[in-house]
Amino acid sequence: MSSRFPYPPYANGWFRVAYSRELPVGAVLPLRVLGRDLVLLRDEEGRAHVLDAFCPHLGAHLGHGGRVEGRAIRCPFHAWLFDAASGRCLDVPYAKKIPPRARVRAWTVAERNGLVLLHHHAEQEPPAWEIPELPELGSPEWSPLEIRRWTVRSRWLDMNENAVDRVHFRYVHGTATIPESEVRVEGHVLRVRNRVTFPTPRGPVEGGLETTDHGPAFQTVRLTGILDTLMLNTATPIDEESTDVSFAYTVKLGGSEAARGLGAALIRDLEKQMEQDIVIWEHKTYWPRPLLCDGDGEIGTYRRWMRQFFSEAW
Repeated sequence: MSSRFPYPPYANGWFRVAYSRELPVGAVLPLRVLGRDLVLLRDEEGRAHVLDAFCPHLGAHLGHGGRVEGRAIRCPFHAWLFDAASGRCLDVPYAKKIPPRARVRAWTVAERNGLVLLHHHAEQEPPAWEIPELPELGSPEWSPLEIRRWTVRSRWLDMNENAVDRVHFRYVHGTATIPESEVRVEGHVLRVRNRVTFPTPRGPVEGGLETTDHGPAFQTVRLTGILDTLMLNTATPIDEESTDVSFAYTVKLGGSEAARGLGAALIRDLEKQMEQDIVIWEHKTYWPRPLLCDGDGEIGTYRRWMRQFFSEAW
């Protein structure tokens, strides 16, 4: 376990491994996530799959030279063929008998909201909940997703305390006031509503910021006031110290070209805020018992909520 964090590095839940647009039919991509080597592929029927990367025969990485055949993947080394859905070996072209233990682990995968999502559980339990479909995505009233990605030297569950850290909006991001916040826990869902005053060239504008976490690594942020905006925030651990963080943005156009320009400016500001946060995240430590004061908000609520996503106590 990393000395920077007292909790395990890999939570239980759904994690983005790709955007759907990155995975055409027949594509095979190597992955390094959750401290593991995996392979992501889309079969010829259009379904996405994730398997453990290394062939059980002589250890070739299926993500480097493997090829899709129907609903299976062929190893680049000795041409063993593995079913993409189950991981079972279907064919060894030069053998009369397939070894009975010839298989690779097949992971639970879902695809929605333009994301390919992998389910991780330390005990390999099935998913206890699903990621919801978002009505804004695909609507002609909303712009196509603008995707941004960063590799951050920190863990998402520490970074994501920002959702309940209302004070940092004032002193890191320069909001005119400290937002008034309301936090509500609903099982695996955490909802945070903030009333925010946005500084603009024409003066302060009152607005709202509603953050909803569905488990440890899938978050939506809806902004109102200046322009209706949806941020789809996902974070996948690469290893114990690094996280692949991605924000995808869409704005409500309403048929207005002016909204596109305003949306682009808003996205640039959100990117700037992310860069401001990264500097702090990568150089801070995590106090299990932080010294809090009466204005700090619901940091304790957030930490109690996130404990449900770990199999081991800490």
